[in-house]
Amino acid sequence: MTHLTPDMANGFATLTLSHLGRRYPYKMDLVLAGPQDAREPADHHPIFHGSFDWHSCVHGWWQVMRLLRLYPDMPQASAIRAQADAMLVPDKVAGELAFLARPTATGFERPYGWAWALALHGELARHEAPWAAALEPLALAFAARFHAFLPKLTYPLRVGTHFNIAFALTLALEWAEGRDPALMALIRDRALHWFGDDRACQAWEPGGDEFLSPALCEALLMSRLLARADFADWFHAFLPHLAQGEPATLFTPATVSDRSDGKIAHLDGLNLSRGWCWRAIAAALGPGDPVAASALDAAERHIAASLPHVAGDYMGEHWLATFALLALERPSPARGG
Repeated sequence: MTHLTPDMANGFATLTLSHLGRRYPYKMDLVLAGPQDAREPADHHPIFHGSFDWHSCVHGWWQVMRLLRLYPDMPQASAIRAQADAMLVPDKVAGELAFLARPTATGFERPYGWAWALALHGELARHEAPWAAALEPLALAFAARFHAFLPKLTYPLRVGTHFNIAFALTLALEWAEGRDPALMALIRDRALHWFGDDRACQAWEPGGDEFLSPALCEALLMSRLLARADFADWFHAFLPHLAQGEPATLFTPATVSDRSDGKIAHLDGLNLSRGWCWRAIAAALGPGDPVAASALDAAERHIAASLPHVAGDYMGEHWLATFALLALERPSPARGG
């Protein structure tokens, strides 16, 4: 199986450091309330004004900080630390909070950016440095938004893009563990309400610009919420024909026809995120499950299809290394109980 190596880690860090502070091109998520709002991205976002858009900048920071923890002696380690010392500071966090407090920003980056902000804070908390304490007010603001939003989300968001709720809750659940038991309980309640009775998923995917698998993201979230035996029962009812190779689309890497097209380039992310999901699902099922081997094989083929294309065009390279890291790290132990 292909796994993260020190050389890969340093390559990803080098790539991401090259765009964390790159101001243009940049895609704002901004509702103009008046002419005073027509300002530079860095004025609105003192930290997250690079990497083409806010959420990519956030998870780019998550990526380099995770790599720093995994490989503290990597060649790029000192550059990562220096940039974190300069950027992850209270006054810049205050600027990010000020943007979030705008009346027109209630739906800003919901739920994808919210979840990545929590993941970044969770990663920073694993370092012996003041970075997590500086970012904590922003993380708590996004946690509060999850608390307010999830009870009124009547129907789950099953799309394969930034709005996918299962992906966001997988990240948020990890952050909430040990920090916010009420959020953990809320995530569990809503996920079981939305997904607990799902059966015979058709997996009509991928869409032409998706970077997440609705089916596999849902299954990954459920694997974090259910005990192994309960998850296996749910999963085999959710996708009952996997042992026969169906739905075939879940085993087939997506074709990326134009990597300079930012939306079509999402499909490289789909391949990498499917690789992450398949590996984590296989680990949750355990090696004795009849689907585990084919899940690992599917993961390997998806990763091989898109790992060579993490760099090459800015439409992909401003974000794909994060999903490559997800795919290449060894799966976390199964959760649930």
